[in-house]
Amino acid sequence: MAETRIAFVTGASRGIGRAIAKRLAAPAGSGGQGRHVVLVSRSEGPLNDLKAEIESGGGSASVRAVDVADGAALATAIESVVSEHGRLDILVNNAGITRDNLVLRMSDEEWDAVIDTNLRSAFVAIRAAARAMMKQRFGRICNIASTSGVVGNAGQSNYAAAKAGLIGLSKSVARELGGKGITCNVIAPGFVQTDMTANLPEQVVEQVRAGMAVRTLGTPEDIAAAVAYVTSDEAGYLTGQTICVDGGLTMC
Repeated sequence: MAETRIAFVTGASRGIGRAIAKRLAAPAGSGGQGRHVVLVSRSEGPLNDLKAEIESGGGSASVRAVDVADGAALATAIESVVSEHGRLDILVNNAGITRDNLVLRMSDEEWDAVIDTNLRSAFVAIRAAARAMMKQRFGRICNIASTSGVVGNAGQSNYAAAKAGLIGLSKSVARELGGKGITCNVIAPGFVQTDMTANLPEQVVEQVRAGMAVRTLGTPEDIAAAVAYVTSDEAGYLTGQTICVDGGLTMC
């Protein structure tokens, strides 16, 4: 019997990360991937609620309350998972924040906070996870970027820079680790129905819809479906790619 794949998902307490965790953890017979998912976020309460929900549906999960901006704590969490399970197969770097401002008004603190959480944490996590993945000669790394990192977005120079950085990081990691059976890809969501977009003015939402081929906002489950594929055993020939799940907004 094949060993259960172990997945580590950051930003799992809500939105896209929550949907990813649920999709990966759900039993294969119910449309999931049947992974044991390590749920990672700063707040333990929502993670425990999600763990209970996953387990009630027949899945398997555990919790690590970690602020991914704390690189040492994040690396330690990954090392503890490898020590506990003897392996780490899947890493999904999803955690992200926004500190929007025009570039002329943006503070150093706003810049640094977004870069540390959205980009530096992914580097730290990949570096820690890659050791176990290289030893087992298998790994799937998925970084959640954004279409803002592909085409830019006014008022989000920090966020767009971090997400564009994820794309460059992923291509480099794909080249470095591909010979060890490890893939690294990017999923770049467009406008998705999450807490981040819930407060957008209706006029802005309508403008966005008008620029889409499918004329509707996406759902966290749309992103989770793409992540499920790029982290699957079957996706071994897909690496270094950026897949825009955006309803045709960018056509990248």
